[in-house]
Amino acid sequence: MSTDNFEKGGWDWQFSQFQQQVGEWLEYQSYRFEQALPNWNPAWKFPPWVGSLLNFLSWLLLGLFVAVVVWRLWGEFRPYIYSWLNISNSGRERVKILSSDVSVANLLERSQALYRQGNYREACRCLYLAILQHLHDTKIIAHQSSRTDKEYLQLLRSAVTPIQPYETVITTHERLCFGNAEILPENYEQCRQAYQEIVEK
Repeated sequence: MSTDNFEKGGWDWQFSQFQQQVGEWLEYQSYRFEQALPNWNPAWKFPPWVGSLLNFLSWLLLGLFVAVVVWRLWGEFRPYIYSWLNISNSGRERVKILSSDVSVANLLERSQALYRQGNYREACRCLYLAILQHLHDTKIIAHQSSRTDKEYLQLLRSAVTPIQPYETVITTHERLCFGNAEILPENYEQCRQAYQEIVEK
């Protein structure tokens, strides 16, 4: 069998090379440490299990460090990854992507009609959808079915100021979707005023 058949560049090979180098480095450090010790009994040396234990602990610490870094990066970039991949989680409330024929004007008209009928919950929802459509139309934030209200707020904090009108409408939407709170005419008026502030900027 020729030596050309051996793998020299795969991940397994690179990992085993790295592991071997770490083991050799630890062995070398152990040797240097033994040389630096005072001249004690020449028969005294580290038992072999100490080297194995140190090797295991170093890999454990490295693994924990990588896990913490990955966890922190995931927490920071999860909204962007979801929006980029358009992944939806079944446990989260999703906003339906509005079709192209639904305009902000249609949503506002529907919102006012629902308000006059006393259906404040759906009237607020229509205002919420009108704001999402406005964000999409003005190219501030494109519609993504995977985005939650918190992800929209996180993206808005880095894209627009002031954020307060958006927070008013989005937190009202969270209450009507996830809470049992009753939506009152005052809530609708707050959302309508927030919408006016947003579009008049």
